[in-house]
Amino acid sequence: MGKVIVDISMSLDGFVTASNIRPEESMGDGGQRLHEWAFNSKDDRNREILAQGGKATGAIIAGRRTYDTSVPWWGADGPTGPSRLPVFVVTHTVPEEVPEGSVYSFVTDGIESTLQEAKAAAGDKNVTVMGGAEIAQQYIRAGLVDEISIHLVPVLFGSGTRLFENLGDEHIQLEIAPKVVVTATAIHQQFRVVK
Repeated sequence: MGKVIVDISMSLDGFVTASNIRPEESMGDGGQRLHEWAFNSKDDRNREILAQGGKATGAIIAGRRTYDTSVPWWGADGPTGPSRLPVFVVTHTVPEEVPEGSVYSFVTDGIESTLQEAKAAAGDKNVTVMGGAEIAQQYIRAGLVDEISIHLVPVLFGSGTRLFENLGDEHIQLEIAPKVVVTATAIHQQFRVVK
């Protein structure tokens, strides 16, 4: 059985988006800097990490805000492009317009139901919770995450959306996974959630 993994790029000061998010800047002003390691890097190690994550993933979970701000760029194929992995969107209401023939399923009865549907679609592969911070926080708070994979980017945003706010008062114990990959554009690190 696959794992549930929060996989996200983050600035050194803990932001997963920059400030001033709007339709034409879904990551905020300068926020796309967080994805340069994945899409603009010439370092084979970055491409290998992206490829390995893609091969191990069977389904994706995203929040409605992430869907709304990203679908203009993702289109019907979703964030994985031609791989067309199923994307389960946690939402209160289904959008009126959805790209025809798309990979999106909208789940309106909570994060647990969304996870059940995503696990069924993923089979033996992992379910990746990829966006945004609020959805990641909900899954972490609920104890539903097995691993947290952070692509730490050498930039300080100063403001934006923080990943690790609103997790509650309980400590969440983590173990460092043995493989840390350091490149010029990101430090890739994984943490197992101790249950």
